[in-house]
Amino acid sequence: MKLGQIDINNKLKTISLFCCAGGADLGLTGGFKYLNKIYKKHPTEIIHASDIDQKAINSYNLNFKNKGIAENIRSLDFSSLSGDLIIGGFPCQAFSTVNPTKNPDKKENQLFWEMANVIKLIKPRVFIAENVKGFYQLKKGKYFKQALNIFNNIGYKTFHTILNASDFGAPQKRQRLFIVGFNNSIAPKNFNFPSPTHGDHPLRKKAILDDVIDSLIPNDEKYYFSKRAVEGAKRAKPNMKRALAQDLNDQCLTITSHLAKVSINSRDPVLLVDEKNEKYRRFTPTEAARIQSFPERFKFSGSEADAYRQIGQAIPPVLMWHLTKSVIETLNKLPQSDA
Repeated sequence: MKLGQIDINNKLKTISLFCCAGGADLGLTGGFKYLNKIYKKHPTEIIHASDIDQKAINSYNLNFKNKGIAENIRSLDFSSLSGDLIIGGFPCQAFSTVNPTKNPDKKENQLFWEMANVIKLIKPRVFIAENVKGFYQLKKGKYFKQALNIFNNIGYKTFHTILNASDFGAPQKRQRLFIVGFNNSIAPKNFNFPSPTHGDHPLRKKAILDDVIDSLIPNDEKYYFSKRAVEGAKRAKPNMKRALAQDLNDQCLTITSHLAKVSINSRDPVLLVDEKNEKYRRFTPTEAARIQSFPERFKFSGSEADAYRQIGQAIPPVLMWHLTKSVIETLNKLPQSDA
């Protein structure tokens, strides 16, 4: 296939792995509004999206014309597909610094192998992989280096960095590792990850929690923590992070996938509604989605617990939008060649 300018008539055919509810896919495709900014459409076309979580796929299918598939990646047959781009935030429970409960040495917990297998089969021009910062740091980078070696061995030149969602317009201090790999047949000498769009002058002012929280007082009492829970947090050891009330004039700490089970006696961000009476609450699903930079029109299927999990697992759409833009700009600068 001739590689040429990527435009509305020559779209990047994309395979989305571990798509969850579609945060990354929304950023990839563009065409949405968030905090009064329009994120225009990218010349991309999703030809396959899949995730093992049926409830997440139910949400995905409420928001995208292309329908996702609920299936284990190990059971899918990709042999009939061809694509230009593969994206995926491979599950990270084994590498998370928040909940490192799974053994990262077990190959079944190293799903970058499965992503690499699909890349090796499809041979796309480029891939984008995402994971928690802990994947980069764990055991002095052992698993990160292992993943890079795998990607390099199947014919890809890789570039990586840590990106913070707050640098791109989301009111959240969310740092994630991104690996971008280019097929060796077209690989550029360098790849420039997107530069921050928000920060100190002359950049745009960073979004803050107050931009997405309509009122400290929730519309339902169920979001408050009980007096017993608050008392328990007060008894926590001084060196432990507890009752992490967020400043509305700052960015939020990282939103996680277990928001439905958030404890005030944990490292999770919460809101202090009434300091005198020690009233704390969790974020509502709508607030959590806004913090993750989902637009108002995005719908989540299932219970509130389902929505919290899907929101917390997502790649922030605005961050993915900027990264996709950088990838497309790089591809458009490359000379035409056969691949």
